[in-house]
Amino acid sequence: MKRSPWTAADIPSQAGRRALVTGANSGIGWHTALELARRGAEVILAARSPAKAEEAAARIRATIPSARLVPAVLELADLGSVRAFAARFAELPLDLLINNAGVMAVPRRELTADGFERQFGTNYLGPFALTALLFPSINAVPGSRVVTVSSSANKWGRIDFENLQSERTYEPMFQAYAQSKLADSIFARELQRRLTAAGSPIVSIAAHPGYAVTNLQTSGPGTDGPLALRFMIALLKPIASQSAAQGALPTLYAAVSPEATPGGYYGPDRFFEMKGHPVAVPIPPTAQDPAVGKRLWQESERLTGVSFGPLSAL
Repeated sequence: MKRSPWTAADIPSQAGRRALVTGANSGIGWHTALELARRGAEVILAARSPAKAEEAAARIRATIPSARLVPAVLELADLGSVRAFAARFAELPLDLLINNAGVMAVPRRELTADGFERQFGTNYLGPFALTALLFPSINAVPGSRVVTVSSSANKWGRIDFENLQSERTYEPMFQAYAQSKLADSIFARELQRRLTAAGSPIVSIAAHPGYAVTNLQTSGPGTDGPLALRFMIALLKPIASQSAAQGALPTLYAAVSPEATPGGYYGPDRFFEMKGHPVAVPIPPTAQDPAVGKRLWQESERLTGVSFGPLSAL
């Protein structure tokens, strides 16, 4: 018998659990936080400013007055902010860490506060460091998960260890952005490999939202990018896009479904993974290469100065 498509109504009770969602003030992150709060989780709403975090909490409370929310400031493009954020929550047990925040197709090469190319630093190195710093706080019990939000653009990505910061070549979408999102997929798999080797019940899973209409489209290539890319986006949007609420479903499935598998990857089921309901989708071959995973992990620890402790040796 064919199963019904998975929706937010299938989220089991999250009562007694604590979740952290980065980029929780808009788009995929906000809808992810909303549904987890609706099911009873305490949700830490991480955003780039106090105003954005508070505004996100107010919008959730307008729908769910009893929601348990903790607005907080986190700038993933600044490792100082990442460290301060992690120190604030270091003593709180965490059941779900959802690495959602990111930037997309920044038109010109820019640097983070730490000198990293902005997309690689914000989309990958920041979440890597955050996960490492919060790892001692993640409950080592069945059901605790780290979910890393990648992108279907990772299909075009290539990890160029000689050009991780895009110093030699910078192309906003299909080089820099795609590389950062492929790195997310590699990280999710490599983290699971190390968790399995350590005998940990914590699970690492990746997801992508398909072509969800969020502020990434309004601040990314849709407004300032190559003409051909803008034309393609305008052409596809009416037929291939979906709402941010629908786009959040693969992330939510990865975070809470008992059927989501360790090291798995979930995205929409229709129109070349652009829209639909969450299903398992193909993992990029590079993300399945242990040699690449180990090398990227080592380079990430070197660049950020952050270690996963015992997992780093595995």
